[in-house]
Amino acid sequence: MSTYQPLLTLIQNRIEQKDKSPLYLKIAESVKLATEQKLLKGGDFIPTEREFSDRLGVSRITVRKALDVLDKEGVIVRSRGLGTMISETVEYSGKEATGFSQQAVLKGKKPDTLWIKKDVIECSSEIASKLSIKENEQVFLLKRVRYIDEQAVSIEESYVPAHLIKNPDEIQLSLYDYFRSQDISPTKTQSRVSAQMPTQESLEKLAIDNNVPVLLIEQTAYDKQGVPIEYSINHCRGDMYVFVSED
Repeated sequence: MSTYQPLLTLIQNRIEQKDKSPLYLKIAESVKLATEQKLLKGGDFIPTEREFSDRLGVSRITVRKALDVLDKEGVIVRSRGLGTMISETVEYSGKEATGFSQQAVLKGKKPDTLWIKKDVIECSSEIASKLSIKENEQVFLLKRVRYIDEQAVSIEESYVPAHLIKNPDEIQLSLYDYFRSQDISPTKTQSRVSAQMPTQESLEKLAIDNNVPVLLIEQTAYDKQGVPIEYSINHCRGDMYVFVSED
């Protein structure tokens, strides 16, 4: 149990803070904070429900609710017979608009981006239908390679109505962070996922072998009013991504 002590201390300190947050959320927040602080990394096991309950003096129901939150957010992976560990994968969610960078940071990893394009183009009929705009309206094409801990994991193309981006140079690591800086709130997503063999571009930019599958994820993000704000086409390493569908 000594190997868990830094995590348990972090959780105990959070529990002792006098605020109105539910106890299970304090536990979940502490586990996520432990990944950010590098106390936990992908593949590390965390205590069992019983161990958490005994060491923290809380009920197993409370612990189970905290683990359910972490499981839903893709922070942990539960394996019957092995235990619960911090996830090593990046999650694409069809439930909530959680950006790539946030997911990576929650798992204690370092995200990065290599920009290929930030161009204004006239959109095709297909892109127009996804964004609920007229064909040939101007959109930004944002193309980049995404990295985790200096390893290329996906090639992403995003199409955004031109009026939503005032200055593309202000978009750095996270498009969603830029949206929020402009008082635009990505709220939900709808996604379509399929598997395919890697293209030549994927082989080159992701530095993968021919036998590594690629997930093709097409995703539309919406704001609070249900208006489409981004349509993306993403070629992701199948060995490093998990896709979570809508309920």
